[in-house]
Amino acid sequence: MTSSPRLRPAGSTVRFSRPAAAFGLALAIAVATVGAQSKPRKIYTSLVDKKGVPVTTVTPADLVVREDGVAREILSVTPATDPMRIALLVDNSQAATDSIQFLREGLNGFAKRLTTAGHSIALVTLGDRPTLQVDATTDFTRLKSRGIDRLFAQPGSGMYLLEALIDTSKGFVKNETPRPVIVAVITEGKEFSNASADNVIKAIHDSGAQFYALLLTEGPRASDQDDEVRQRGIVLDRGTSENGGTREIVISHLAIKDRLDTLASELLGQVAVTYASPDRLVPAEKITIAAVRDDLTARGVPVRLAAKPVPER
Repeated sequence: MTSSPRLRPAGSTVRFSRPAAAFGLALAIAVATVGAQSKPRKIYTSLVDKKGVPVTTVTPADLVVREDGVAREILSVTPATDPMRIALLVDNSQAATDSIQFLREGLNGFAKRLTTAGHSIALVTLGDRPTLQVDATTDFTRLKSRGIDRLFAQPGSGMYLLEALIDTSKGFVKNETPRPVIVAVITEGKEFSNASADNVIKAIHDSGAQFYALLLTEGPRASDQDDEVRQRGIVLDRGTSENGGTREIVISHLAIKDRLDTLASELLGQVAVTYASPDRLVPAEKITIAAVRDDLTARGVPVRLAAKPVPER
């Protein structure tokens, strides 16, 4: 926020001594130099209406980017064409027993749309322990036959969502994944991960991944008194909102397919927002993007500049 200029009496003259004039010239040159040293940064962004439907036409005037609260100039908004690498984390613990049939149908529709558009998907199940069922692939037939269609609930098992999130984030950092996305489809069943919410959220942040979660509330529910369940709740709340995604509540099995289809449309409708960021030694701690209009929501995270260490559990 700039301060108002100091008023002076009409007709008065402002005189500078030579040192002051020289300082003013040096300051002007320094400001110009800083402006010239700005570098473009990119944010993959979704702009959706209140129903979650993507806005098809997005311009710089629709968005505002801030670094540590300071608005930055948006240079361009273009369709996001770089391929996504999506980690699909699916709950197949005992709590998901009644959801499996509906999960298969919804996940197959989601995966077909994304892989057909050239984006790769890896399937990780969460029951008993995090397990990579199918590595990242753009081959929908392989993902369907070797992964999604083989989903079964593990009797007597609990969920390991938080461990899977940390492991997935580490994998994104190790592979320097340029456009990572995490989509978790889970129940409210028992959580067995021994990880703190802060460590999980930081791991996702350091990977540069957008994090979306669909929470199925129809079925068994673990006790809120369990610390593991409380930590998971924090991650589903803060972890999504702070990492460019959202948490969606799915109250009926019949709604799973529609919610996954809406999410697919959002991801496929993303834009690449390029803005000018000052080139400085200490990067901004907080970068946000928001919609100008109150009836729209912008979600996104900046492209990770360099690999950062992911904390141990």
